[in-house]
Amino acid sequence: MSSIETDSSAPDLISVVMPCFNAAAYVEEAISSVLRQSHKNTEIIVVDDGSSDKSCEIIARLATAHPHRIMLKHQDHLGPYPARNLGLRAVRGNYVAFLDADDWWRDDCLEKLFTVLQYQNADLTYCGWQNVGSQIHDPKPYIPPAYEEQDPVAAFLKSCPWPIHAALVRRTVIEAVEGFSVRCFSSMDYDLWLRILGHTRNIARAPEVLAFYRWHGSGQISANKWSQVLDAVQVRHDFVTRFPHLTTHLSAEVLYELVDGQLMKEAYRAYWKRDMINSQKLFRVALARHAWKLSDLKYILPALLPARLFQGLIATTDRSHQQGVR
Repeated sequence: MSSIETDSSAPDLISVVMPCFNAAAYVEEAISSVLRQSHKNTEIIVVDDGSSDKSCEIIARLATAHPHRIMLKHQDHLGPYPARNLGLRAVRGNYVAFLDADDWWRDDCLEKLFTVLQYQNADLTYCGWQNVGSQIHDPKPYIPPAYEEQDPVAAFLKSCPWPIHAALVRRTVIEAVEGFSVRCFSSMDYDLWLRILGHTRNIARAPEVLAFYRWHGSGQISANKWSQVLDAVQVRHDFVTRFPHLTTHLSAEVLYELVDGQLMKEAYRAYWKRDMINSQKLFRVALARHAWKLSDLKYILPALLPARLFQGLIATTDRSHQQGVR
């Protein structure tokens, strides 16, 4: 049995919600990073999403060793966001944090976030993070700007402000926005932060790198770039539609660039990286949604070709260019 027990009646209890699907290689490290937190009054609700590996065995063993700190729940393979919603229904703490089963925190992460939240009397605190893994070519740590000191609406519409595990939120705020929506699968964390922004702008930063995101393969949501871009544009649209009073200070041109303009921006980003699958899909969607300018047509029209012809055309163009500069 764990020598440390949670006190569910204490006002400082932090509930950590962790979805898990076939994460046997990482889940023990993720759970251990919570158990090691210097903020000791924490509980972990792990929701296994129908794993077929040894994840459940590992979690059950840890839950047996720490019966007052770890709760294991199960669901069929529905995805991480339904799993998080299931976990949210079981939380007992006044504060909620999310940690995926393949990521981890610095040992003082929750303490730092909680201290800033209390000192600033904020509804949400966030921190810096670092991407790690063999596929990360430049794993520089990143500390986001102090959004609360600028225009958070414009900043949030520009991009997702932080990953799912780099924030601590009051439970009352999570309840007010009714947890996660499941309509835009690859941007449901972004959608949560936008809906929380619509509810409260009372946020505060802990200006340190406290969270670590493990990049380990194409199975992760963030690997499907075109789908992620389209979902992100959709949740931006939803925010603008639901909270129009928060965007009145933005000109129509700026608002367009922050929302629909992201389609062409990401299409070009993929194109110049010669990521032809993602660029073709995004060019086509931009055309259909009229999110383009006349100068864009020379890139969009070739994307209407069948995929093999489009990729062959670009490859031929690249070879011709290379021969021309020799």
